[in-house]
Amino acid sequence: MVYIISAVLILIILWLILIYNRLIKLRIMTEQAWSDVDVQLKRRHDLIPNLVETVKGYASHERKTLEEVVKLRNIAIGAISPEEKIKTENMLTQALRQLFALAENYPDLKASVNFQSLQQELSRIEESISQARRYFNAVVRDYNTAISIFPNNLIASPLGFSSKVFFETEEEQRAVPHVKF
Repeated sequence: MVYIISAVLILIILWLILIYNRLIKLRIMTEQAWSDVDVQLKRRHDLIPNLVETVKGYASHERKTLEEVVKLRNIAIGAISPEEKIKTENMLTQALRQLFALAENYPDLKASVNFQSLQQELSRIEESISQARRYFNAVVRDYNTAISIFPNNLIASPLGFSSKVFFETEEEQRAVPHVKF
């Protein structure tokens, strides 16, 4: 009888260890995935000053839009938590869209090789951010599911595992653009 109780206790302890290690692995994966997103966001932040300077040369009287982009870039750089970064990056994305919409009014700017090069580089970075964001959200989904399901939640909650926030775009960015001819 003692052997059976000992075997059951050992199995329970091993089961708890397996669950704990899986939760740790998933938490580390979410942190690594966020780091990948952060690297891509930094690349975008580094490109923005060059883009703003190029636009400034052609559209200097559009000062408000340019200042807004720079201001939001600085706020985004200063954001610490993933939640803050997500919010500020969504605002920065909107400001960049306004900047590119502004470029439509300046044929010389649109024709500038430097502007086109920066625009293409930003497009590549945006695609990398999108890929990193999709991976991050998939890992967050797996992590949040793992800490929420029974019996994992019995271990996760007391040990301080808390759900992570998805990197979602805001509703305005999801809207389908209207094309008019």
